[in-house]
Amino acid sequence: MKREDLVVPFYSHILVLLMIALLAGCSSAPQPAANVEVDQEFLANFKPAPAVMEDAKNPITEEKVQLGRMLYYENRLSRNQKLSCNTCHLLDKYGVDSASTSTGHKEQKGNRNAPTVYYAAGHILQFWDGRAADVEEQAGGPMLNPVEMAMPKAEVVEATLKSMPGYVDAFKKAFPQDKNPVTFGNAAKAIAAFERKLVTPSRWDKFLEGDKAALTNEEKAGFLAFYKAGCHSCHNGPFVGGLLYQKAGLRKPWPSQKDQGRFEVTKKDSDKMMFKVPSLRNIEKTGPYFHDGSVPTLEEAIRLMGEHQTERPLTDTEVKQIATWMKSLTGELPAEYIKKPELPASTDKTPKPEAD
Repeated sequence: MKREDLVVPFYSHILVLLMIALLAGCSSAPQPAANVEVDQEFLANFKPAPAVMEDAKNPITEEKVQLGRMLYYENRLSRNQKLSCNTCHLLDKYGVDSASTSTGHKEQKGNRNAPTVYYAAGHILQFWDGRAADVEEQAGGPMLNPVEMAMPKAEVVEATLKSMPGYVDAFKKAFPQDKNPVTFGNAAKAIAAFERKLVTPSRWDKFLEGDKAALTNEEKAGFLAFYKAGCHSCHNGPFVGGLLYQKAGLRKPWPSQKDQGRFEVTKKDSDKMMFKVPSLRNIEKTGPYFHDGSVPTLEEAIRLMGEHQTERPLTDTEVKQIATWMKSLTGELPAEYIKKPELPASTDKTPKPEAD
């Protein structure tokens, strides 16, 4: 056999050895356990989210929800008639506008990040500082806020709605017991009734209901990392948060002290840097993060939480694991429920928009 006839077999043999070594190296890389088990005791503080978040003070009816859906998309409830609830809380974008802070009347910027409206009706209070007791109180706030929708007063909102027969009829159906149904308060109630059914069931709910296969092993490992780090002490319940206040910078001072949170409402020193704990549902889709929208990525938000809120900083592996689990909290958008309805036509009596 000639020497050159041995070259191909020799290099083929070397190639095979290299492939075997490569495969061996891959197989030695860290792999999740074949079957990650989550102790039921760890799930005791969690429960599936409700399908509706009712309140006896504002009974939900189909007529009220239909009216609330229209009002949620109604630009004519803003001074320049360009803004609606959906401008800052886009329902097809998981209830946020993906901006650090939202843009309102005359291109003014708010001072806090607009949180998602999905599941907000189940929270202990509304806004980052808890200044509104419920979504009924919250719903009217943006319409009269000079930085947001900037309507001058409630009576102007009412006059605008009364100028359109379609709305007058819808209010009568939604509030049949009221002699004067077209009011600012009833508008807020209708929007709130609509929001009380804004839910996004997720695989996390199925897992809590007993379907162990609803989460992957990687996601289960992520939940265990989340629990081990102590994150569950604040982020728990059906909304994985939204049920208490907590200090930003519990273990280590928060990077920015400019916004003092609930202190701005109560003026109590004990409320400095206290903010409502946000829900983690759909957290993958609702960045940028925190009250000032200063953090663009989920991983960086988790890292900051580990550094400033927990007993010890999180490792890179833990950050990635927790982010993996959090993505299982992303639910399905209710496409039909949030579909923009046809809105009543304006009349000659409907106020014209004011220039920016």
